Amino acid sequence: QVQLVESGGGLVQPGGSLRLSCVASGRTFSQYHMGWFRQAPGKEREFVAFISRTGTGTNYADTMRGRVTISRDNTKNTVYLQMNNLKPEDTAVYRCAASGASYYGTPPTRFDYWGQGTQVTVSS
Repeated sequence: QVQLVESGGGLVQPGGSLRLSCVASGRTFSQYHMGWFRQAPGKEREFVAFISRTGTGTNYADTMRGRVTISRDNTKNTVYLQMNNLKPEDTAVYRCAASGASYYGTPPTRFDYWGQGTQVTVSS
């Protein structure tokens, strides 16, 4: 089992920045690839960003490429999502997820563990 707890969400004005964190506990964090997803009210969950176990591989959703950076610190069991130039349409619950599946350059479709999420609201 892996427990994931997100933090760092909040209310931010358009154009602002936030840094989300996701701390893992339980099994060895470095064994898992990590992803960030978001879900806005009335919409389906969508992929935001992905980082491989070692941090050498990353992938981003086209809608957020250039505005977000995913990173991880395996010594702290933490994955981060730095978000810049936020827009009202970025308002959503952001969740991190851990995957034990293989990575071949594109994010795996299977994520085994999920956090509860942190709310990001972009509004003036």
